[in-house]
Amino acid sequence: MDSRRDFLQKLTLGIGATALSDLPATARELYSGPKADKQLHVAIMGLGSYGTRVAEAMKDCKMATLVGAVSGTPAKLEDWKKKYNIPEKNTYNYDTVSDIKDNPDIDIVYITTPNSLHHKHVLQIAAAGKHVLCEKPVADNAKQTREMIAACEKAGVKFYIGYRMHFEPHTRELIRMREAGELGKIMHVNNYMGFKSGDPNQWRLKKALAGGGAMMDVGIYALNGARYCTGEEPIWVTAQETKTDPVKFKEVDETIMFQLGFPSGVVASCGTTYNFNNYERLYVIGEKGFVELSPAFSYGPIKGRTHNGPMNQPVITHQTLQMDGIADIILNNKPDPNVSGAEGLKDMIVVDAVYESIRKGGAKIMLAGK
Repeated sequence: MDSRRDFLQKLTLGIGATALSDLPATARELYSGPKADKQLHVAIMGLGSYGTRVAEAMKDCKMATLVGAVSGTPAKLEDWKKKYNIPEKNTYNYDTVSDIKDNPDIDIVYITTPNSLHHKHVLQIAAAGKHVLCEKPVADNAKQTREMIAACEKAGVKFYIGYRMHFEPHTRELIRMREAGELGKIMHVNNYMGFKSGDPNQWRLKKALAGGGAMMDVGIYALNGARYCTGEEPIWVTAQETKTDPVKFKEVDETIMFQLGFPSGVVASCGTTYNFNNYERLYVIGEKGFVELSPAFSYGPIKGRTHNGPMNQPVITHQTLQMDGIADIILNNKPDPNVSGAEGLKDMIVVDAVYESIRKGGAKIMLAGK
């Protein structure tokens, strides 16, 4: 298994692994999508495995249309032009991407480049006057994230983070149940996400490109999940790291367990790893009931149960829902389901605190004022 993308793809057993066009008719019919008088024109920056997954999912979008591509590899641009019918004038490399400011055919750029390039690329796209959707984690730290938010605000463009779970039906139902009081007072959260990392030469194990290891890459799912399970922001963090292979994981973290304390008194017990598989679950317990999702964060199909029985939400490609959801927000002025740059900052403040706690031997880090 060479990367997180490979891991997540291998978890997509069944119809969650395919584009909507490959689903049975009954499943395709479940997705009617939002409506608008116009389309949101999207360019993807970073044409690797995840950029390709988004492009394939967008074939089924109702409001978001793929019209552009940005890559440092000319062969990829040639392939995408043919495969997705992208005009030559809508293709750019990393040296010419600033020219996108003169292209009225592109409304928003989805940045799917390696994590530590997000900061640079978001600043570039904001300066070009285009809306920005950036894959998570938003940046290497909270300081960079604040700079990205400020750049987008200065340019007058919208800034969103690729939190696809906020558009996923099972996750949306969990949030609805919690907001409706169906779980009662939240008592405990237990979330974890990880996998066994393969290729020791992959960019995700290089701090200069990844920013960090399992915590940055997939631990953020457990962290973000704890926030939407409680509807609160953590006020303290403690964390512990273990490393069984100090050579392979010389530059980045391997396994981290972290605990989040919330104002109501809830403590979320979370974990993430690059060292083993079959590690993915979200479990929230309230005084009146519970929700368990497992798988909870991979590409699907997400499966869940509650105190009322099995969850039966529709299984739809996450990236299709996300891209149409972003288009709906922008074109129809719909509410943002917690995927803004500000939400990304909230996660990065906690990630910074996790690493600070580890440096201080597992000390409790208070988040007030950070």
